[in-house]
Amino acid sequence: MEPAARPSVQPQTSGTRGTRIALAGNPNTGKTSLFNRLTGSNARVGNYAGVTVEREIGIWKLGDRSVEVMDVPGAYSLAARSAEEQVAIRSVFGLDPGEPRPALVVVVIDATQLVRNLYFAMQLIEAQVPVVLALNLFDVARSQGVAPDPRRVEDVLGVPVVAVSASTGEGLGELARAVERVLVKPDLGRSGVLWRYPHALNKDVDRLASLVQAWSPEEARALGRWALLSVDVEDELVDIPEPVRREVAAIRARAEAAGRDIDAELIGTRYGWLDAQDFGIRGTATAGITERIDRWLLHPLWGGLTFLLTMGVLFQALFAWSDPAISAIEQLFSWLGTTVRTLLPAGVFNDFLVDGVINGAGSVVVFLPQIMLLFFLLGFLEDSGYMARVAFLVDRVMKSLGLHGRAFVPMLSGYACAVPAIMATRTLERQRDRLLTMMVVPLMSCSARLPVYTLIISALFPPSAKILGLPAPGLMMVVMYVFSTATALLAAAVLGRTLLKGPKVPLLLELPPYRLPRLATVTRQMWMRAKTFLTEAGTTILACTVVLWALLAFPRHPLLTHDYDADRARITASVPADAQADAQAAVDSAENAERLEDSYGGRLGKLVEPVIAPLGFDWKIGVGLVGAFAAREVFVSTMGVVYGIGKDADEQSQPLRERIRHEVRADGSPVYSPLVGLSLMVFFALSAQCMSTLAVVRRESRSWKWPFFLFGYMTTLAWITSFTVYQTGRLLGF
Repeated sequence: MEPAARPSVQPQTSGTRGTRIALAGNPNTGKTSLFNRLTGSNARVGNYAGVTVEREIGIWKLGDRSVEVMDVPGAYSLAARSAEEQVAIRSVFGLDPGEPRPALVVVVIDATQLVRNLYFAMQLIEAQVPVVLALNLFDVARSQGVAPDPRRVEDVLGVPVVAVSASTGEGLGELARAVERVLVKPDLGRSGVLWRYPHALNKDVDRLASLVQAWSPEEARALGRWALLSVDVEDELVDIPEPVRREVAAIRARAEAAGRDIDAELIGTRYGWLDAQDFGIRGTATAGITERIDRWLLHPLWGGLTFLLTMGVLFQALFAWSDPAISAIEQLFSWLGTTVRTLLPAGVFNDFLVDGVINGAGSVVVFLPQIMLLFFLLGFLEDSGYMARVAFLVDRVMKSLGLHGRAFVPMLSGYACAVPAIMATRTLERQRDRLLTMMVVPLMSCSARLPVYTLIISALFPPSAKILGLPAPGLMMVVMYVFSTATALLAAAVLGRTLLKGPKVPLLLELPPYRLPRLATVTRQMWMRAKTFLTEAGTTILACTVVLWALLAFPRHPLLTHDYDADRARITASVPADAQADAQAAVDSAENAERLEDSYGGRLGKLVEPVIAPLGFDWKIGVGLVGAFAAREVFVSTMGVVYGIGKDADEQSQPLRERIRHEVRADGSPVYSPLVGLSLMVFFALSAQCMSTLAVVRRESRSWKWPFFLFGYMTTLAWITSFTVYQTGRLLGF
């Protein structure tokens, strides 16, 4: 954590902007709901410097004054082991260069879990950071008979305490008045209450304080305690000077030799002091509805079955529920393209506008239904408290792959579409876990691969064919999905132990009480994710679409080997009127096929033919692979153009299926066989044939390194596996 020059905190005069307060606290305390209540729609989303952790900053109207409110990611304490967890301490102490130091911190406390939540507040209080405690969920605590006395909590801790309910708006006016008082007189938010640490620990902290005081002289001792708990040989913290690391290691070595446990001294002192206080809680929590539901949902059998059912509904929703909206978007952009093509004169600008820009924009917007639905459902499950149970149930399995239980949902979502699934990795705390999940999600067989599977299987595996006594088409489809899933899990295990190896961090998880999700909060988060996709990943997707259009559309006037105009004239002169449309369409398709062959994309397909020939593919399949980079399902329509069927061909097109069955090489041998079909499906299952996926990985990782790595390793894996399948099959006589 590098030293940072910081402005001094001065009270702001009425009507000025620039004062920032931080909203901090444990996860699941209703902090985001309170943030939404305070700021309304006056919020913007960005990323903390150097990490992909999102932050929201909004404007809170305090009388005739406006202040910035920064929503700090939830943390159980200021201790950190990764750069992402380090965000909390950098934010509340104002240690990021160029960022203002918060004038005060509003600590959001779950009033039903007071003592555990106050641990976080204690660390800020001992650092003399001005704080106001907001006892959220106070209405719930009151109904359960475990509500603390806010005045008693204030007397014990020596800082302002306000009882609030973000869901109902209770106490928000009193919270605003408390914040205004502390902004004017910061000492009102500082406490003189002290809890005594062991003498030996204080000496250790003094040694570290001299090394870290350049970060923040006012909180040097608090930062020394932070370093003792956080800095370690296996941590992923950034900007920690080597002298600090050496001193922490030396202190811990001396403590171990003396039989001392530094963690117990620090943590035990704080909790011991908290446990000795009287906060005015007179009731005793009894087993409520949360405990009764958890007996079912956390049961090894019934909980697992409920989880599979819930994920099945989520999975089906991404496939089926978003389909009407997707179809409507496709029809809208198709109508828009047709209208523009009709209104404008024919030419390169017309083609660029329709095939490049309009179709490119459509390829971006078409993802919105799935993205919005996924984040709405995930937000609903997260806000209800169920997602914590999901992570708990699957953590043991995911841990064997080097991942947390929370990684399961993004991986499962990859069956629908990798784009929203990769965006869903934001629910993971560590950058390493997010990157590892991003690198394997595209291996899950997404819905865009289904048309390719359907076309190949229906063309090359007749319904009457049997494999091991089972119908070949259905069995092949199941095999492809099982194969992709197994490969994704294996890739996670390998990458997690090599390139993305990291220290094993236990899943620190709170099982919050079940609550009715707030629709406004869930909807707002969903829209912000969708807007981020459109403005950031969408621009890259649109640019790639235009480039692919240019590859397949140029040169504009190739030298054709056949006189298609003469064919059209002959049809007009000699073919009956009722048959002319079909005949002319056949000529148009044949001309388009030859133009595509001579396009830069077609030449690229021929250029890569020596590379893909060992997989059983010819140059025409190569052109299909180039076109499929826009979206995997485009492979089908591209092959329709290549074979003169027409660009409207889909996986159900009988002429395209027949052409695939009967296509032959120059020597008369069939181009396609069941073995070639299997090799092609394996290649599609493993290759990174999706520019949208690469674009969103670029956005989420904030680096071009990871999308290039993803493309490289998946393409290499696809080639090697497809080569092995095809060549082994040939050796076996297939």
